[in-house]
Amino acid sequence: MTKQEIQERERKLIEMTSAFCAAKLDSDYDMLCQKLIKKLGRKRDVPFQRGKPEIWAAAVVHTIGTLNFLFDKSFEPYVSMEDLNVYFGTNSSTVSNKAHEIRELLNLWHYNSEFSTQRMTQSNPFNNLVMVDGYMLPLNTLPESLQEMVREARASGKDITFHTS
Repeated sequence: MTKQEIQERERKLIEMTSAFCAAKLDSDYDMLCQKLIKKLGRKRDVPFQRGKPEIWAAAVVHTIGTLNFLFDKSFEPYVSMEDLNVYFGTNSSTVSNKAHEIRELLNLWHYNSEFSTQRMTQSNPFNNLVMVDGYMLPLNTLPESLQEMVREARASGKDITFHTS
């Protein structure tokens, strides 16, 4: 595929995922799906240059959804795997396999700061932990000045660890 054809495929995937997010999810998911598609499009071997666009679009939503507990009824928004596959006309196992491939390729896990929704970022249990001498400690056990340092670093997209020796 030429670079122009890849960009066209990328636009098509963004269009498909945006339509799904508008119908079933929210703008937060839409933005994260677009971000993921663009990141995949920058890979040396662009994975979505082969295969059906519907499968890749569903796999992108599945990937973002998995990272943000979309398929868990106790979270909002919620969409079932069946709803996702009916919408895109895809097979559950094929989409799951592609989503797994994406997660492995980009090393993505739950609470990934780059692909978490705002709600997940705010409720991340690791927000209240900090590394001190290689140990995870509750942030509130540090002096207030150090807590503020951690908050400022994290607000700017960085993290901070402390060493006492």
